[in-house]
Amino acid sequence: MTATSQQVVPGFLLLEDGTLFLGRLHAPLALPAVAEVVFTTSMSGYQETFTDPSYRGQIVVMTAPMIGNYGVNTEDAESARPQVAGVVVRELSETHSNWRAEQGLGAWLIGAQVPVLSEVDTRRLTRHLRTVGVMRGLIGAGVEPTSENRRELDACPAMAGLDLASRVTTDKPYLWGDPKAARHIVAYDYGIKRNILRMFADRGCRITVVPSTTSAAEVLAAKPDGVFLSNGPGDPEAVGYAPEAIRAIAAAGVPVFGICLGHQLLGITFGGRTKKLPYGHRGGNHPVKDLESGDVLITSQNHGFAVEGGEKGIPGAPDLKVTHLNLNDGTVEGLRHRTLSVFGVQYHPEAAPGPHDAVPHFDEFMVAVGAGAAAGASAGASA
Repeated sequence: MTATSQQVVPGFLLLEDGTLFLGRLHAPLALPAVAEVVFTTSMSGYQETFTDPSYRGQIVVMTAPMIGNYGVNTEDAESARPQVAGVVVRELSETHSNWRAEQGLGAWLIGAQVPVLSEVDTRRLTRHLRTVGVMRGLIGAGVEPTSENRRELDACPAMAGLDLASRVTTDKPYLWGDPKAARHIVAYDYGIKRNILRMFADRGCRITVVPSTTSAAEVLAAKPDGVFLSNGPGDPEAVGYAPEAIRAIAAAGVPVFGICLGHQLLGITFGGRTKKLPYGHRGGNHPVKDLESGDVLITSQNHGFAVEGGEKGIPGAPDLKVTHLNLNDGTVEGLRHRTLSVFGVQYHPEAAPGPHDAVPHFDEFMVAVGAGAAAGASAGASA
């Protein structure tokens, strides 16, 4: 018997509206799992998804019908461990076949005490979440929830108002990349993915990753050529300590680039607001239009909140220009400051999992970093 089949019992997913989905539960010792239930449309990249800190505090429903057939390895993780509260799939592959695989998905999740509910009608579940909206849910053992299960579900906090960035951030600064690299990037860790760091390292940067609450004075003292604002989980409006630091860094003339939560924080910093989406954008097939070029990018996304606004602008933030729009629902997917070297995108140009249409945003930021460094050198020479 496999590691997963040894621990399979009847199980269920109970949603807060009372809807019940039955399945077979793996790793019952990890129960109960109570969290917001979301779905992702990615057909592959499940390991990157489950280790993405942006999924902290969420039960993730995979819409692809079979998950786990290529196993997992140590190289593709986006953080040190699985971040999800639970996983729901139609079929969990008991076997895997890939030359890079080191173990099966089921055994890996069980080892991390992440419950997996399989043999669920994920098509019906996804359609329900898409129609009603994402909601809290509970993964439990058995064929029906107990009164205690219902009390635990009622006690689960809603995602709105939660500062999860402070829970997933690094405890202390650390370095990534070649310490002798010419360019120095300071990256705020609100739940940063490792592939972002790889992208900067591949472009000749050394990166200092700092905790989410790091002050602008500390960042500027490190003399960065650019500052990066990472992705992360939770409600951006709850990360109330971030805008003051971001505003001071931008005013100092340092180029700033934000992704996902970092993009949302840029919107808030310069006067905008954010809103919770009915079911969010998660997966690898989201079309985004570049308003300047007219090009359409197919993007990787993972977010439940968005900056309020549209093609004509962001209310309350006249200094911000909207650069990208989601072609499915018209939400803001990119913004740029009209005078400062500051821009952000809602999607994930680092991919992991793909697609890779938006990778050039890193090169765009490096151009701004180089221009800023040249301007600083010129000012120093003339002083």
